[in-house]
Amino acid sequence: MADKAGNNKGRIVFVDRRGTDSCKWDDLKSNFGRDGLQAMWVADMDFRVPDCVIAAIEDYMKTGVFGYYVPRPGYYQAFIDWEREYHGYEIKKEWLRFAPGVVPAFNWLVQVLTGPGDAVIVQTPVYYPFMRAVKNNGRRLVRCDLINNGGVYAVDIARFEKEIIENSVKLFILSSPHNPVGRVWKRHELKAMLDICKKHGVYVISDEIHHDMAFGGNVHIPSATAGDYDEMLVTLTAATKTFNLAGCQNSFVIIPDAGIRRRFDSFAEGICIHGGNPFGYVAVEAAYRGGREWLEQVKDIIYGNYEYVRESLKKSLPKAVVSPLEGTYLLWIDFGAYLSASEIKGFMEERCGLAFDYGDWFGGERFGTHIRMNLATSRELVEKAVSSIISNLE
Repeated sequence: MADKAGNNKGRIVFVDRRGTDSCKWDDLKSNFGRDGLQAMWVADMDFRVPDCVIAAIEDYMKTGVFGYYVPRPGYYQAFIDWEREYHGYEIKKEWLRFAPGVVPAFNWLVQVLTGPGDAVIVQTPVYYPFMRAVKNNGRRLVRCDLINNGGVYAVDIARFEKEIIENSVKLFILSSPHNPVGRVWKRHELKAMLDICKKHGVYVISDEIHHDMAFGGNVHIPSATAGDYDEMLVTLTAATKTFNLAGCQNSFVIIPDAGIRRRFDSFAEGICIHGGNPFGYVAVEAAYRGGREWLEQVKDIIYGNYEYVRESLKKSLPKAVVSPLEGTYLLWIDFGAYLSASEIKGFMEERCGLAFDYGDWFGGERFGTHIRMNLATSRELVEKAVSSIISNLE
């Protein structure tokens, strides 16, 4: 069980990251215009990584030589074994390509799979870098809102297909599990979306970076295992969210189709990015080989934090809508019964001293009364944030 400091039997260690050059904590001014806020935003944990990762990096550092590096076969095999054992996805090594992060990867793939002016569809509210990738690469953004049933979200299949047809969509960027609404898509939901894309010749990028974060009996299903989609689908994932390794800049691009791989390789050759830094390779291999127990304990902390937020708001602010946390460690909350979209940022920052990702970032003003709360932190900070919101609204 986790204690109030976020520790789990002494094994999961909460780290006060202020003053450590943390983007989440030390770069608040550039994102929120002020310092000193309690950071409950960006998907970045406040936990010390697994001991096996630290030991592996220390061993590598002791070599004292940090020259050009070739990832060893064990790096790939650790990931392949992980995906087979925990997600039932049989991946071949030749399918794997490198990217320094999932965000760079889907920006690259927008260029690889589409041309200037082509339409790209996303399901809003959605991780906002999806929309930036479309616009920044000169493509046309098509938004298809998810159906919101009291905080539980579903795919609007009829509208999804209609938008694809009417806009001649060439690419769909899928969030699975869905960020920010916390859905873990069921197999029939994935098949419905992917079958429509296959029918209309639409490529799919499946961002599955949160795939190890599924809760409450929900099971993540890799999009590639939902049917026969290899010729149209690229899967992106990483150890980043699973083990808090974002700074290692290491992610996997899974491309089963040889033709898409050739196009991706040609693009990578043009920008001359073929691999990452050795610390990332070393950390990722170690995490996949020895980090499972750590992950399960962290998931217990995260889900306990979710239950605390849900029950506290249910008791004190019963009209706040807390979306069920099926996946990710990001909680989607609608305070529309208490705050207008124009009020929420000032309330959270000036009255409560808190920094969140705001709903309008994820698809526009219609989501403006929502916040996205990062639960991958100590219970103490979660309690402090919730107490501040409640005391300022009651």
